[in-house]
Amino acid sequence: MVITILTDDIQSWFVPYGMRLKSELELLGHNVYYVFNKNEIQEGDVCFLLSCSRIVENQFLRKNKNNIVVHASDLPKGRGFSPLQWQILEGKNEIVLTVIEAVDEVDAGPYYLKEKVTYDGSELLVEMRERLGNKIIGLCKYFINNKDTLKPIEQVGESTFFRRRTRKDDEIDPNKTIVELFNQLRIADNEKYPLWFTLKDNIYYLKIYKKKK
Repeated sequence: MVITILTDDIQSWFVPYGMRLKSELELLGHNVYYVFNKNEIQEGDVCFLLSCSRIVENQFLRKNKNNIVVHASDLPKGRGFSPLQWQILEGKNEIVLTVIEAVDEVDAGPYYLKEKVTYDGSELLVEMRERLGNKIIGLCKYFINNKDTLKPIEQVGESTFFRRRTRKDDEIDPNKTIVELFNQLRIADNEKYPLWFTLKDNIYYLKIYKKKK
């Protein structure tokens, strides 16, 4: 098969996993392109849209027979942006990954399968992404190996939508305890979007790292 993988930000956390996915699909005998701009999508059989934050219009979707998104929520609940972070903030440690067909409406296409990723509540963002990235690789390979037998299932039920996160969402309340703030600390991106707070008319940045016992 001719397969394209699109990640629309070359600085995305997912890129190392996308490179691994490309290599593993090539070992299965497929012709695989990894691109970072929708204009570079190849005509072929499958396009994986992974860790994309921008809309991919129908003119680009038409280049492939299937356009597959792996979304980190139990769709139709949790459409939209940063679903992992929002759900961890809600107190969830069991995240459903839904493999869907991309359509014009965001995260509204029929799905092919769902699988869970479970955390124990101690993981920071790097660890959560590592487990997520590995699971996405497995789901994409499963789709390729079974695409002729997988049947699309329409999403059923009331949908919810996560908005795009902003810098304001990374602000913490210095009057709260670490325990109260822990889920917010867990989802912090130390390099791109560090947590911050205001105290005595100054802005301070806070980064968190984990030392395993």
